[in-house]
Formats: sequence, structure tokens, C-alpha cells
Amino acid sequence: MVETKAAWKRIVARALAAHAAGKGMAEAGSGSLPGPDGVVLERPPKSELGDLGFPMFPYAKIMRAAPAQLASALAALIKGDPEAEGLGTASAEGPYLNVRLSRASLTATTLAAAASPSWGSVSGLAGKKVMVEFSSPNTNKPLHLGHLRNNVLGESLSRILSKAGAEVRKINHINDRGVHICKSMLAYQAYGEGRSPADEGLKGDHFVGKYYVLFNKLKEEDPSAEEKAQGMLLKWEQGDPEVRELWQKMKGWVLEGIKVTYARTGIAFDLYDFESDTYELGADAVREGLVKGVFYKEEDGSVWGNFEDIGLDRKVFLRKDGTSLYITQDIGTAIERHKAWPYDRLIYVVGNEQQYHFKVLFETLKRLGYDWAKDLHHLAYGMVNLPSGRMKTREGTVVDADDLVDEVAALAAKEIEDKGREDAVGDSGAVSERIALGALHYYLLQTSPIKDMLYDTAQSLSFTGDTGPYIQYMGARASSILRKHAAGEGNAVKGKASPDLLASDADWSVLKRVAELPEAVQAAADSMEPSVLAAYLHDLAADFSSWYRDNPVLNNPDPDLAASRLELVRAVKRSFEVASALVCVPFLETM
Repeated sequence: MVETKAAWKRIVARALAAHAAGKGMAEAGSGSLPGPDGVVLERPPKSELGDLGFPMFPYAKIMRAAPAQLASALAALIKGDPEAEGLGTASAEGPYLNVRLSRASLTATTLAAAASPSWGSVSGLAGKKVMVEFSSPNTNKPLHLGHLRNNVLGESLSRILSKAGAEVRKINHINDRGVHICKSMLAYQAYGEGRSPADEGLKGDHFVGKYYVLFNKLKEEDPSAEEKAQGMLLKWEQGDPEVRELWQKMKGWVLEGIKVTYARTGIAFDLYDFESDTYELGADAVREGLVKGVFYKEEDGSVWGNFEDIGLDRKVFLRKDGTSLYITQDIGTAIERHKAWPYDRLIYVVGNEQQYHFKVLFETLKRLGYDWAKDLHHLAYGMVNLPSGRMKTREGTVVDADDLVDEVAALAAKEIEDKGREDAVGDSGAVSERIALGALHYYLLQTSPIKDMLYDTAQSLSFTGDTGPYIQYMGARASSILRKHAAGEGNAVKGKASPDLLASDADWSVLKRVAELPEAVQAAADSMEPSVLAAYLHDLAADFSSWYRDNPVLNNPDPDLAASRLELVRAVKRSFEVASALVCVPFLETM
């Protein structure tokens, strides 16, 4: 469909130019009219009006003609365009030039494309190197629901960009230093008694996270606990052997546990880097900027930048003792990453509360003279709240990621049991886990990232409506039809498939939806919005549900039509597989 739409844009652009030339409007044909990429294309509000619609309003003034007259004139010109032959027909519908595509042509090309291993791939980002930084957990607690949104946004976006032709590198920048880390360490020293996660039968991240919460108890018992945490951080920075040894041990426990959660939820990285290795980066770049006049020094020796000219504020980059801040570290890290792997774009998947930080970071890098800073992007996302309110780690009210997946998987298992589907699905435990991931990931991605959202477990797990399990169920339905055919059921085994036979409006509606997958991939990549593909999946599921209910496939009395519709089912299944993988929803053959 992407190629078909591009062809029709070329055809309409040529017709506009030809009409202008025929009217002696040299000035219109020499720049006022759009090229193919600038031609406005819409979907007609009703399918009976056509498959593509080109409004004439944008060109009426330039062409000095009423939109309806212009549409009629272009329709006549397009009848003689050789590229239009075989692609469809154009007709004037009031102020619109509407196109009815050649069903046989698009059906044949779509079914062939959907059978290709590269189905859904586009080339809009071919040759581009894109780095995506996401997750970035702290090494003092396990992942929680908010991390799940971050993780699936980063993973899904990375898959989409790769499908759009980019070479993608996924980075996890681990926050493994700071006073918050020292609080867990102090609490462990006070209450841990040398125990390990194995001693208590806990994942390492849960084990350490327990002590972060216990720091509140320590503060009640020892009013100097906060001061001691600051003191421990100073010892860490000075390389104290005892502090460093405990830090390495507890960090290792957390990372081991978090990586189990990543593997369970299908999240992977090409590189882990650590704040403990990068926290001193950037200071030299700031000092160089001070010499160039990018920054200025206050009387106390601290170094600042002034961004009031672009509506921001003043920002400190080096403390009076010369030490770095987060903004300084991020400057150094971005520079070092570009040296090591010269990216065309670097995307930070970070909560929207950090929007100011990234505006200052990107502007600073531009002022320091790095041209590639214009290609830095902050993919901001909103909070994930619960019906009971916001989550708070220190109060122990966070929804743990592992516990949440366990809960949703248990509910899915109960649903399978209640419906008596244990034998049908095979390994009900594995299937329940995949349903849980589909429910969570789809729910977290269907909303535009920038919006805050309320997570509702029951709603996410619904097998009807705009949910992951509904998408998975429709994919399983398509798989079931193909399995039955493979077992010799139905008339399709006796027939010969032909694209010409998929001519009904119902068949055409599903075929067009299948054909839109590459376009949806490109749109999701361009907008950096996985929700575009979530919406595509829901539309595909809804169209397929209506279609297979009312249009027999295996039991169709016409063997050739049965065989042809079977090929359409095959293309639908393949589209479910491809699009589901891009939004991290596991595809299920049976449900």
C-alpha cells in the first residue's frame, strides 16, 4: 500500500502540473504546486466513495478554479496517464478526486509481500544509526510498574526503528552510585547479618530492595542515618575498600535479579553502562566551554550556563569544588558515545518530569559546537498510576514488576481453567505467562507515551475490546483455520487460489488492512509512537473478527474461493505475527 499510495501521489502531482501548463500557468507549474511528497492524501469517510481521496481545496486558489471543477479536470487527465493503468480509476466526487484501486492488482501484490520474511519492513531509516537509551534502573531496588512502561517503550521503539531500516543499538545506563545506593547498604549493615538472597529465597533485586525500605526503620532508630549515608558516599568516592566491596556485592545481586526480569519480559540490551564509570565525564567539556564563553563562573567558583534567552533558566554545571552534576555527566556520556559509535540519532526514554533537564542538555551540546546535538531526542512518558494513587518506593507501595506479571499470569491461568482450555492450549503455564505479557505490554503501549495512565489489571486482561489478549485471540483464530486446513479439513484443499476471487467488499476491507502494515511501521518510526502499531493491531483484529464470522473459509462451497480466502487468512496471521512482535505482544498459535 505504501508503494501504491506513492504512485498515486505522483500521478496526481503530474495531473496538477499538466493542468497548470494547459492553462498557460507557468508560474503555477514552476514551484507553487506540490511535488509528489506534498500532495495531500486522505482516506474517504465511506468506503463506497473510494479507497483514496485527494482534496482539491489546497490547490484551488493556485489554479484559479473551483475545487469541484479542478477534481473533474484532473480525473480526465489521469485517464491518459500510463502509470494509472492497472492501479485503479480516478473520479471526481465534488471537491475531491477519489481513487478506486484495482482490487486484483493490490490483492496479488499484498499476498505475495505478506508471504515474504521481510513483510512489514520499510526503508525510511535505511543507513541510519540510532541509539536508544532506556530502563536505567537504580541498583537499590527491583523494577516496578513504571519501569515496565519505560522498558516496553524502549524495546518496542527499538524494534520499530530496526524494522524501518535503522541500525539500532540499545543502551541501559545503570544508576549504580549515589546516596540512595548507600541507604540500602547502611540498612543491610544494620539488619542483614551477612545474609545473601539465596539465604532468604529471594531474587537479588528484591533482597536489596527490602533493605532500601528498611532504611526508614533505621532513621527512626538512628537520627544520624541520613548523615551516615552521605558519609558512606564520600567514602565510596574516595575508594574505601570495605565500602567498595559491599557496593559491588549488592550491585551484583540487584543486576542478577533485574536481568531475570528482563529475560522474562523479552527486554534485551546491546550494552550496559554504569554511572560509576561515567560520573566524572563531562567536566573537561564544561571547562572548555568556559574558555569559549559558553559558561560563566560565579564568585564561589561554580560554573553555570544561562539559558534565559530561550525561555529556560540558569543551570549549574560544576560545583564550587569542581565536581560534576547529572547534567555534566550526561554531556560527557553523549560525547563519548558519539565518538565510539557515531549515531545519527540518540533517543532517551525517560519520564516527562525530566523534560527541562533534556532541553538544557541538548541546548548545551549545541552551544558546545556538536552538530549532532540536533538529532538528540527525549521520548518523554507519563506516570503510571494505580487506582489507589501514586507509587512510592520508600514507603513500600510500589507495584513490583515480577509480582505484577505473576498476578496477571495467575488470572490468565484461571481464565484458561474456567473455560476448560487446558488440553487445547498445551502448556497452560507458558501460555498464561505469554498472555500476561501481551496484556501488560499492549496496555502500556496503546496510550501515547506522553500521557499519564491508570493501570487496571482486570481491564488489561479482558479478552474483548482494545486489549492484548483480544489481539492474541484473533491471531490464534487465524492459526486455527490454517491448522485445520493443514489437517485436510475443508474445501480449500480441492481449490486453486486466485487474487481475482477476493473481490467482495468484505474481502477487500481485510486485504486493505493487511496492506497498511508497512505504512503503519513507517508512521510509528517517524512519530516514535508504538501506539500507532497498537492501533493497527486492534483495527486488524476487529476487521478480521467481522470477516471470518460472516465469510466462510474452509467450509465455503466454492473450493477456489475457499483456497483464495485461505491465502488471505495466511496474510492476516503473518501481519499479526509481525505487528505483535513490534509491540512486544507474544503471538499465540492456540488460546
